[in-house]
Amino acid sequence: MSLPRDIRAFLSHYHGQTDDSQALDNLLFYQNRLRCQPDDLLISEIHQSWRKDYNQLEYNHGYIQWVFPIRENGMNFEAQALQLHEATAMKEDSDVIERIKASYELMLDFYGMCLVNFETGLVGRSEGYKTRYQNLLQAPHNNLRITRILKCLSEMDLEHLNAGFLLHVLNEQSEHKQLNTSLLRDSMDRWWANCLRNKADREWIGLTIKKGRNGETFSREKYEASLQRRKESGSIAEPQLECTDA
Repeated sequence: MSLPRDIRAFLSHYHGQTDDSQALDNLLFYQNRLRCQPDDLLISEIHQSWRKDYNQLEYNHGYIQWVFPIRENGMNFEAQALQLHEATAMKEDSDVIERIKASYELMLDFYGMCLVNFETGLVGRSEGYKTRYQNLLQAPHNNLRITRILKCLSEMDLEHLNAGFLLHVLNEQSEHKQLNTSLLRDSMDRWWANCLRNKADREWIGLTIKKGRNGETFSREKYEASLQRRKESGSIAEPQLECTDA
């Protein structure tokens, strides 16, 4: 099955797309110096006032392009596509990265999850996860939002978080039969699992998902071990045993 066009563009680092050096909205917003539109809020205000405001997060469609900027235009025409120079500056600013992390945690909670370990990307269930999981299954526009979130994390050099999210969902599907509708699996298999520019990680996760689809259980133990392996060795793929002559 061929990759969706937006995923091909993402994996190519948007080849041929030019950088607008005058565009600064995303950088300024994440530096807490510019208010997003149309909500007229600073990023710090969103983090403070919208956590667990599930109606706001569900039915407001203007914030996601600001909170998770990517190098594509979205449906909010008052938001700006992320520029290369902005991404570079954002990655170098520790305060910005902390705010990106807070944004990710905000949405994880909305989806019934929590970030257990930032260093490894380990994700767990939040309190009240059952109702949040049900909302995720019943409101599939969130599948598009998750694609954007994962692309944004990749642009910020935080792909270990992508791996943690993907493999948490796979564990829930495989071991607990949660988050397991055909629509969600399609979004995961075609979009989410390909929001990784690290080819080795992308291929290993893709193969692991395929094994899960074919009935192999991806346990919590396997999940945690894979993330720890990535943290320690730099690769999520299991090391190949070398054959030696007798």
